Amino acid sequence: MTSGQLGVSRQLAGTQRAARITPAAWVYIGLVVVAAAVLVARTPVLGRTHAGNPWRDLVVLQTLFLICDSAGGPLTFRQTRWSPSWAATLAAVVLLGPAAAAFVGAMSLLSVRREPRLGERLFNGAMHALSGLAAGSAYLAINHSVGVPHYHYISRTLLAFAAAAVVHVAANHGMIWVINRLNGASALARADAGESSLVLLLASDLGYASLGLVIASLWMIMDWFAAVIVLVPLFVARWAIAQFAEEQRAYTATMNALCQAVETKDYYTRGHGDRVSRGSIMIARKIGMSSARTEAIRFAGMLHDVGKLGVPTQVLQKTGPLTEDEFAAIQLHPMRGLEIVREIGFLFEALNGIMHHHERIDGRGYPMGLAGHEIPEFARVIAVADAFDSMTSTRSYREAKSIDQGVAELRRGAGTQFDPVIVEAFIAAVAQQGWELPGPTTAPSDLAMVTVQDHDDPTAPLQVVIP
Repeated sequence: MTSGQLGVSRQLAGTQRAARITPAAWVYIGLVVVAAAVLVARTPVLGRTHAGNPWRDLVVLQTLFLICDSAGGPLTFRQTRWSPSWAATLAAVVLLGPAAAAFVGAMSLLSVRREPRLGERLFNGAMHALSGLAAGSAYLAINHSVGVPHYHYISRTLLAFAAAAVVHVAANHGMIWVINRLNGASALARADAGESSLVLLLASDLGYASLGLVIASLWMIMDWFAAVIVLVPLFVARWAIAQFAEEQRAYTATMNALCQAVETKDYYTRGHGDRVSRGSIMIARKIGMSSARTEAIRFAGMLHDVGKLGVPTQVLQKTGPLTEDEFAAIQLHPMRGLEIVREIGFLFEALNGIMHHHERIDGRGYPMGLAGHEIPEFARVIAVADAFDSMTSTRSYREAKSIDQGVAELRRGAGTQFDPVIVEAFIAAVAQQGWELPGPTTAPSDLAMVTVQDHDDPTAPLQVVIP
């Protein structure tokens, strides 16, 4: 997102350090800070608690929050940041009450993980304070008192804690959503940040929130030392997620390296894989694909032309029309792509998209001549995004079609070349989110103007290039 990264402690974390906070966002930050200060000041710091040493417990939980928040967490491929600091806030809800939970959450102001950006720190501290205060109020509304949970009242405690966790998650996500909107996150940026996975993120947040009840329950046996004991499984979990995140970064690096290798051979399609990937995601979300399939089609879009690595460079950049044998070599690139990436296990369904993205609904495509719904859904999605980007990209040999012209071409090919349902989904997504047109491609300076076959644009069989 333009304003920063989200995490389990969902906060403005500033991954794009140069991002400017807009005036509207500053006003909102001011309102959140004032609201937090006023509401916390009106709430007794330690009310209706049965804790033995509440001030000591408050300091211990604040320290736990600060350690967890400062340690942060790794980024995964869904661009979410994991931090167990919520557990400390919700433990304070159970043990000490709303205002104490607010003071625990406010420790985000002192986190050493982030650079000292005033707006970011003020917002995070106030947001966590308000979330803790709201969660504590929900807990008290059901349980009527706070302190170490007792097994005689386990049902009521569980119900109260569940309500507190839901309120905490909702408050945190709600405030983050507003700040990102006000800070100018574009529709595409929000999509890239994973808004389609919101249900999954909410569910994971609620799961992690349950650690707060575990801490509060251990308090009955170990007193304040429970906070020390719980750090071990929390950081083991963080280590495990770090390994997963590292694996995801390795996957992405592999995909990017393959894309760059293709673009080195076929320079005039530079950036094409990224744009096809983005367009495929737009379609996937519009037609209701699951998060897992949407992630798979992201990779399929990136790698749909990887088979060009198996096509001789002189064929890809040949001067003049292609011979039948040369065009046959081009038509084999989807199969060569499958051969290159088929052993990459995590691609799964993406392999079908890579293999069949040049099939046509009327059966006149390649490499298998599949027709209609014989063509895998991934391939039908990629075919539309691929063709649209090819038509609307400015090349050194021709001007790009406008977005309206590209849309008209897609509609003209619907039912013959493209799946009409996919076409309309893509057009609706473009109308809603827009489409970022690429700039002109710079060809190598030592090549002359020639005419070659266009292998991507269905509307221009011959093209003038500067290869």
